[in-house]
Amino acid sequence: MGQMRTIEAADGHELAVWETERSTHPYALVVLQEIFGVNHHIRTVCALFAQAGFHVIAPALFDRAERGVELEYTTDGVQKGLALRAQIPLAKTLLDVQAAARALNARRVGVIGYCWGGALAWNAACRTHDFAAAVGWYGGGIAAHKDETPHCPVQLHFGERDTSIPHTDVAAIRAAHPEVELYVYDDAEHGFGCEERASYNAKAFVSAQERSIAFLKSTLNP
Repeated sequence: MGQMRTIEAADGHELAVWETERSTHPYALVVLQEIFGVNHHIRTVCALFAQAGFHVIAPALFDRAERGVELEYTTDGVQKGLALRAQIPLAKTLLDVQAAARALNARRVGVIGYCWGGALAWNAACRTHDFAAAVGWYGGGIAAHKDETPHCPVQLHFGERDTSIPHTDVAAIRAAHPEVELYVYDDAEHGFGCEERASYNAKAFVSAQERSIAFLKSTLNP
């Protein structure tokens, strides 16, 4: 239940976005991709939020480097995704995130991201004023920006067995931002919310999804 369309960022860059039907959904949400592009999984994420009452846009954040990117959950996919991400400055990516928020044409917009997108959700909360709520799932690199201050409420989710995000990073984030809702899921690895990964953990996914929806709805209410 969605379609691709094109929007324009503040610097004139045109990017594709996956957008769910507007219908009468009362909430607005930007979904930020992993390093695998706006692939089947991200479109599924958008559909689940649409079913929960959100009008959703997922921007194709690799479009500045290569258009139409949909990578598989393989070593090659990871390497290509990392290479594409390295070609795009964070400031340019945030322009695309802001463009997606404004394209929703709503007074209060939330943002949720996964993997790379989880870190971007934190960056968007701290470096823009476009969002009323931000959620990050297994966002690597947040600890490196822990000294920045979010402009909106933030909720973060991590896996206890995530080998790519050290426990010390999670502890540092918690210490720097006691006001942030932060959850760590036992036996959950990186990517625990993606059914297309071997690391999928249904129990952790259900808990994180329920918490994310409740948090977003409570903070986005007028």
